Amino acid sequence: VKEIIVEKKYLREFERNSGLKVPVKTYEDWVFGEDFAKKILNQHFGTLSLKGLGIEDNTAGLIAAGAIMNYLNETKHTQIDHIYRLYSIDKSEFIRMDNFTVENLELVNSSNEKATTLLQVLDKTQTNMGRRLMQRYILLPLLDKDKIERRQDIVQSFFDNRELSDSVSSILSGIGDVERVISKLAFRRIQPSELFNFKDVLKSIRQLKDTLLEYGSDILKEEALGLDCCEGMLALLDRFIAEDAPNNVIKGNYIASGVDSQLDYYREISTNGKNYINKTVDELIEKTNISSLKLGYNNVFGYYLEVTNTHKDKVPESWIRKQTLANAERYITEELKEIEDKILSSQEEIRQLESAIYDSLLNDLLKFTEPLQNNARIISRLDCLNSFACVAREYGYVRPTVDNSRDIDIVAGRHPVIERTLGAGEEYISNDLYLDCDKEQLRILTGPNMSGKSAYLRQNALIVLLAQTGSFVPARKARIGIVDRIFTRIGSSDNISRGESTFMVEMNEASRILNNLSERSLILFDELGRGTSTFDGVSLAWAICSYIHSSETKAKTLFATHYYELTGLENVYRRIKNYHVSVKEINGDIVFLRKVTEGGCTKSFGINVAVLAGIPKTVIQEAKRILNLLEGGCSIGELAEYSKGNPDRKKEEKRNKCLQLSFEGFSDSGLLQLKQYILQLDIETIRPIDALMKLDELKKMAEKL
Repeated sequence: VKEIIVEKKYLREFERNSGLKVPVKTYEDWVFGEDFAKKILNQHFGTLSLKGLGIEDNTAGLIAAGAIMNYLNETKHTQIDHIYRLYSIDKSEFIRMDNFTVENLELVNSSNEKATTLLQVLDKTQTNMGRRLMQRYILLPLLDKDKIERRQDIVQSFFDNRELSDSVSSILSGIGDVERVISKLAFRRIQPSELFNFKDVLKSIRQLKDTLLEYGSDILKEEALGLDCCEGMLALLDRFIAEDAPNNVIKGNYIASGVDSQLDYYREISTNGKNYINKTVDELIEKTNISSLKLGYNNVFGYYLEVTNTHKDKVPESWIRKQTLANAERYITEELKEIEDKILSSQEEIRQLESAIYDSLLNDLLKFTEPLQNNARIISRLDCLNSFACVAREYGYVRPTVDNSRDIDIVAGRHPVIERTLGAGEEYISNDLYLDCDKEQLRILTGPNMSGKSAYLRQNALIVLLAQTGSFVPARKARIGIVDRIFTRIGSSDNISRGESTFMVEMNEASRILNNLSERSLILFDELGRGTSTFDGVSLAWAICSYIHSSETKAKTLFATHYYELTGLENVYRRIKNYHVSVKEINGDIVFLRKVTEGGCTKSFGINVAVLAGIPKTVIQEAKRILNLLEGGCSIGELAEYSKGNPDRKKEEKRNKCLQLSFEGFSDSGLLQLKQYILQLDIETIRPIDALMKLDELKKMAEKL
């Protein structure tokens, strides 16, 4: 984005919320009025109504287009005839992803300058047009099964025919940016050398068409038939543009010889002017028989003829004497002056003639705008989909099955970006995923930090997204039921400028997700609730999982968490399943296996991760001691007493009692009361938050025993 147009009264709000650091142009509110937009657009398209363009009902789009057209007029962009249509991007045709999701998945940009994006992994395009279209494909994955499969068929054709794919890549590398040429042509900012080079582009388009028609599959031949070789345009360029055309019209000599006789005449004078004058002098010597006649030049009266006194009686009366010397006289003639004037003015004449011819040529070339734009669309599509095929061959991707079910079944899936950034000899550990709306709607994923939970979440979202762009996917096998929305709540951040803490940002994003669920949504929650206390975090995470499970949408969800208390959800809700990222503990050290396995994780391994991070040993030892106390049943209050110093014998005994979890010494009446309290609890109907409160009461009762 290079510049943004904003209604003046919304400028502060825009600057506060957008986060974009680009120039902003403001206009008064009338520029953003519907009536003004219709008026300025009808003027441009020469219509009385916008109904024929199919955009009349898109009020917001009309207003935006009108504001842009007003900006173009105001900034004196008068040559905009290449803008010959408007069309709406129907959001119902694409997966809905908000800015948070696009940023979290690092699709086309990353907040980390050193990070690799999905676009960078997939981009093996040969043209800037293809690169731009690939970015669009990634940001706007399709929802229509037939359109997805058409893209897949083209990718498959290139994938199966390596020789054709390589040939197409080679041809495309010589085509360049047709869209940019069209734009420069429309604004009359295109230079002669660019037009000369564009002849090669047109020849490459012809070569591409011939290659696809001869060697391509049926669907590639269908694409090729849409290409227009623009033979008329090529003929114009061959005729009018000089072979050594300069990169700027100011340098001149860009119109080919033979185009205009007058231009050729002035070029002859400009190039061979002195020879032409010498030839004229020779003719005068022969005509007048003045053998001593010489040609001279000075700044006072330009070119002159010098005649010695011996021959001055032979000077014709038509010659005009300008200077008398001791032994000679100097003359000028009308013919000589005319030639001189032509020589001196020839460059200006050449400039004017070339400019007029060039301007007329551009008008003729603009007639090819529509077929060129159509060519650009086809070429960018072929470039993008051929790039998908190249990536699939090189990285071992497979063609996914895309259907209208609500299932996601991925076998041995891999993260497309991370696997490309691994060091030599490292292998990415693949993992499966199965989600549906009947048996396994919500997957709780537990495991220690750094184990790969976040990568697993992103990996599956990216595979779904890739499948719906028409690309092959990094997996052994994949079947994707079309997803219409992808939501993510990944990472921790705050927005201090808007007075929002990390936890507030978390809750805002969670609220946005829960209020926009659909039957085909895919939701990724990563460590939700860590911005607040443990009790609050667990309560909210539990309640959110419960809400999603109970929702009529049955939205498919991956919920990664370090709250292993949430594994209890599997016992309450039938479509919630526990999985964990495997970790192997060897002599107190942990090895991350990166394998997602069925079942919950009952240990966080937080201290082990702290060791890997280089936390001082004294801190690690104290953390282990405190962990033992807490796992032994000690309360926070008791823990505070032990932390003051060495406990006395009585406190030591109490600590041991905590660690042993012994019920010796408990009164029978106390145990009976505790038993009755537990039996009265209705596990089937109790809300998660109430369950935690009851658990807290049970703990207090146990402390009194």
